[in-house]
Amino acid sequence: MSFERQLDFKVGDGVFRKIWVSSPSSTSSSDGLGPLFNARSCQLCHLKDGRGRPPAAGEEAVSLFLRLSVPPRTDSERRALAEFRQLEIPEPTYGNQLQNFAIQGIPAEGRMTVIYDEIPVKLNGGEVVRLRKPTYGVADLQYGPMASDVMLSPRIAPPMIGVGLLEAIPEADILANADAEDKNGDGIRGRPNWVRSVKTGKVALGRFGWKAGVPTVAEQVAHASAGDMGLSTRLIPGASSGECTPAQKACLAAPNGNDPVEDVEIPDKMFGILAFYSKNLGVPARRKPGDARVLKGKQLFHDAGCAACHKPVFHTRVDADPEQANQAIRPYTDLLLHDMGPGLADNRPEGAASGQDWRTPPLWGIGLTKTVSSATFFLHDGRARSLMEAILWHGGEAQAARDRVVAMTPAQRTDLLAFLGSL
Repeated sequence: MSFERQLDFKVGDGVFRKIWVSSPSSTSSSDGLGPLFNARSCQLCHLKDGRGRPPAAGEEAVSLFLRLSVPPRTDSERRALAEFRQLEIPEPTYGNQLQNFAIQGIPAEGRMTVIYDEIPVKLNGGEVVRLRKPTYGVADLQYGPMASDVMLSPRIAPPMIGVGLLEAIPEADILANADAEDKNGDGIRGRPNWVRSVKTGKVALGRFGWKAGVPTVAEQVAHASAGDMGLSTRLIPGASSGECTPAQKACLAAPNGNDPVEDVEIPDKMFGILAFYSKNLGVPARRKPGDARVLKGKQLFHDAGCAACHKPVFHTRVDADPEQANQAIRPYTDLLLHDMGPGLADNRPEGAASGQDWRTPPLWGIGLTKTVSSATFFLHDGRARSLMEAILWHGGEAQAARDRVVAMTPAQRTDLLAFLGSL
């Protein structure tokens, strides 16, 4: 990266860490928070650019929140979904996301509740792993009841590394792995999620988010700014009032922090360097890739069928940005949707993704999770406290691979985890 672009990256890091405040404020370049929000900065969800975690008992959730939607009720809503103008229908009072914080004088929407039940799973060799099965709800709602048919989906902040490289994978290479009809008979039915880009207005391949609902890094940054912090951008200009709905009149009437020239809270130059920073977060080098146990684990990973979805290798486009162009990358994902079975289901559709579908998450860097985050919480809601727990939650298209891991000897599972830890 050139010196000038390194400067943009470092300034973007500062914006990523910036603590936003409510309007009006003497710090006019940092005001506009909310009025409803889940976090005051990008860094608070993606601590050290890593993954989030579920709240501890008695703690307010910051990097785990609830997405909300309802089934379509009218022909116009059904058309909006069919034409990709919307991926879901917001809950009428609380919108697309439950915000558990608000600026002074505005009630927060409510809070997420979660109760865990224990599920013991016995592995070959006698080891018992105790899984946590979460049940989610809402409490202390401040704007009246939610719709009776509301669908709740917990979402934890994913790690930020390598997203620019994922954006640089040719679309055709991703679609080449799609097999919705399982024509090759391997039980894997990867499907793309098609979404409408807020930047171009055209239908595009979804790559980001737990259900691949966003096509580009910049749009993901804009959506997170709007939903998580209530900050507007040129891509989502209507977010100056955050996610306020017509039922939240005081929220809509609160002052915003819009720039006097561009009339948004994150002007183009600031947004550009924030997106540039996000796009250029590198992937850490592997540790001990030639270790004997790691190599045995790698073979077991392939033998179990894990690589059918966690595709090891892609090559980025020649015409991508210079930092991402023409590289062999090893993200261990296919960026496609897969039915993961009822155990992981949120029962909430998002575009082409059903209530049991999830995008294959990249595995690169996963072995450094504890180093970065001081804890290990995996899957879309952080229910898994270890990689083995995450594997044991796999169902649906991944059931056969999961069962092969259960049937491994303890030594083989140790080797498999050694391989994952090296990524």
